[in-house]
This record gives sequence, structure tokens and C-alpha cells, in this order.
Amino acid sequence: MSLKNIKPKYKVYFDFDNTITSYDILDEVIKRFAINSEWKIWEKKWAEGKIGSKECLTQQLKSLRASRMDLMAYLHTIKVDPYFKKILIWLKDKRIPYTIVSDSFALLIKTILSNNEIQDVKIICNGLKIVEDRFIPVFPHVHQCRNKCGNCKKSHLLLDHPARHQRIYIGDGRSDICPAENADIVFAKGTLRNHFSKKRKTHIPFDNLGEVYRHLKEAKLE
Repeated sequence: MSLKNIKPKYKVYFDFDNTITSYDILDEVIKRFAINSEWKIWEKKWAEGKIGSKECLTQQLKSLRASRMDLMAYLHTIKVDPYFKKILIWLKDKRIPYTIVSDSFALLIKTILSNNEIQDVKIICNGLKIVEDRFIPVFPHVHQCRNKCGNCKKSHLLLDHPARHQRIYIGDGRSDICPAENADIVFAKGTLRNHFSKKRKTHIPFDNLGEVYRHLKEAKLE
């Protein structure tokens, strides 16, 4: 797939877990701080499409116990893909707006970005409160999603002046399928890449953001 003949203007949407980071941070938080294995039951139901991510996360977080200090200590160890900063600098230079859309939580994402000295990124995601050692999710972007997602990513693409932009989506997982199918250009890895390959849908495969960075620069977006 070539980007050289696509029309301006553009807007870029990033998934977070396993896209900006090298693995799924939310999954690791759940595994690390769960006091039992009940979270696996809900993960299986979600993977099978029996429940949406809102119900899955709500139930999974009931099994977590950790202080805010313990959570912050873990998040402090996480590095983002080094090319994420380079992409942001390039997009800013081209005056191309960008947004992170994630089914994870603002507390996790903002902490990780701050720890990696990344500021001023628009983030649309779920909320998280820690009360003593309990994790309480908040879902401000459900939008009555037919897939019952915690954060209806597709709605952000469709409501964000679609006629004015070519929408570029960069993601990896099941929660990225719906928004990616409503984007104009898709960079896909992991489960998202497998889905687009099986459906024979046009996409640009990638394994890390270095490849995305090179594609964007070669496209000479203006």
C-alpha cells in the first residue's frame, strides 16, 4: 500500500498498549496486582466476544489490590517505543493533529507518558480511581457502543470532523478493529493485522513505530 497519493488533510489516532508501548501494560497491571485468578474468566469471555470490554474491565478490576504507591512504582519502570517521540515531533512540524484513543485508563497512560517526558498529547480513554487499595473504573466515553466497549474508539473517529481529514489509525488489538475499519489508512500489528489480512482489507503491517515513522516520512504528508 502506498501513501504517496493520498489527499490532505490528516489526523492520526494511536492505540496505546502494545502500540506506543512494547507490551500490553493494562494486562500486566491486572496480572501483577490480582489477588486471585478470576480475571482470567472475564478475559476469556471478552476474547470470545461474549462480553464487551466495559464489563470485562469492571469485573477484572474487582480482583486487584494495590496502593497507589505500588502502582506508580511499577509504571515508573515502563518505557515507550523510542520512535513515538520522533513521530510526534514530525507530526507537530507538519501541523498534523494526533490523539491517543485507548481502552486503558488515564492514570496509567498519563503517568507512563510523563515518566518518558512526553507532554501535551490529547488522550481519550477510561478513568480510574484508587480508593485505599481498590481499583474503580470510570467509563466516560461509552457512547452506547453496540460492542459494549468501555471506550467507543470508533465514535471518536466518526465524530471528529471526518469530512475534513484523512484518518490514520495505528493499533494492534481486538479493540482496534472497529475504529480501524472506519479509518482511511491503517497501520496494523498483532491481532489487528491478522484481522485485516484474513478479511483482505488494505493495511500497512508494522512491528514497531520505527516502521510507521519511516512510512509517514516517505509519504511526504503536507
